Amino acid sequence: MPTERVSTADDGDRWLQLADRFYLVLVRSLTGLAIIALCAWMGAGVIALVLDLRQVLASGWASVAERAIIDTLIMLALLEVIRTLQSYLKLGRVRVTFILDTALVVLIGELMGLWFREYAPEKVLLGLGVILVLVGLRIVTTRFSPETTGDAR
Repeated sequence: MPTERVSTADDGDRWLQLADRFYLVLVRSLTGLAIIALCAWMGAGVIALVLDLRQVLASGWASVAERAIIDTLIMLALLEVIRTLQSYLKLGRVRVTFILDTALVVLIGELMGLWFREYAPEKVLLGLGVILVLVGLRIVTTRFSPETTGDAR
């Protein structure tokens, strides 16, 4: 007579452990692929920056410099996103300071873009206000970071 196997709590724990491992592997794999894609995108941006140098004689230095500055700030924002993803892989959590750094780079890039175009003063003041708030948050998160608490600084 065949005996039925009764599920125990150990079977449930095994499934949870398997699901946790699968999830971690999946998240790490997707994060690694995202880092590779962003690095490829940055590489393409560097190539485009170099190729844009040919346009200096045709369209003038100032317009090419404007585009180069904006493109460079975008690449710096990508670099901050890559740093955020790397810290997630290393620490298993996202560091708020890296997110704030990314936001600061993007907002400063937006303000730099306004420098070369017509802009409304309200938009500049709003951008400056947000940047000041983010700088304040950056200082607070650095001061009260779990990595620095307990140091004799």
